[in-house]
Amino acid sequence: MAGESSLPQGFTRDQLSSRRVYRALVIGASGGIGAASASTLAGRGVEVVALSRSQDGLEVTQMASVDHLLGELAGPFDLILVATGILTPDSTGPEKSLDQIDAARMAEVLAVNTIGPALILRHAPRLLPRNGRSVVAVLTARVGSIGDNGIGGWYSYRASKAAANQIVRTAAIEIGRRLKDAAVVALHPGTVATPFTSNYPGHRKVAPEVAAKNLLRVIDGIGPEHTGRFYDWSGAEVPW
Repeated sequence: MAGESSLPQGFTRDQLSSRRVYRALVIGASGGIGAASASTLAGRGVEVVALSRSQDGLEVTQMASVDHLLGELAGPFDLILVATGILTPDSTGPEKSLDQIDAARMAEVLAVNTIGPALILRHAPRLLPRNGRSVVAVLTARVGSIGDNGIGGWYSYRASKAAANQIVRTAAIEIGRRLKDAAVVALHPGTVATPFTSNYPGHRKVAPEVAAKNLLRVIDGIGPEHTGRFYDWSGAEVPW
């Protein structure tokens, strides 16, 4: 893993020093990565508005809930970080084979991981500044990469993240037409030690605080020239 002092791949130190976040909206702020990101941003002196299901009743799969809570917010936000998602709707784990696919469970994963970010992104144009750099970062996952899929399995989760990536890419095009200084990107945080990954002890994991610092370091380097792309925690671009 890259050290704390290293730069994201493809970014210069001048870019990192000149791109500050003054006001941030963190959605999914009660989860491991979301909470750590909100705390890290606040520690930088950033004004943070945090929303979550447990603290605010935000149901990302319900349009009325998203519209109510996000509709009450007044922008602009220099950063909107969407850190919501589930691996599975229960404790049975992701599917390893086709015969394990269940329609209801798949629909729930898609609702949270794909429809949820889409409903949130509907509000992004209103909440971003008309001028000046801004970033919308949606946490997806490397397993949502079609080009990087070499081992199969995890049908619902992979499909939901691949669809979320397409929504990010498409939203970047639309938002870019209206807000020339905005960047909309998908980010892969790596495997993070949270309840989300507790049943997968074989994976190398990092603490949520480390993951947040990695992701925010990448976000610091993002500009409008990077919009519509997919990066991992180190700043390396991930294939769609």
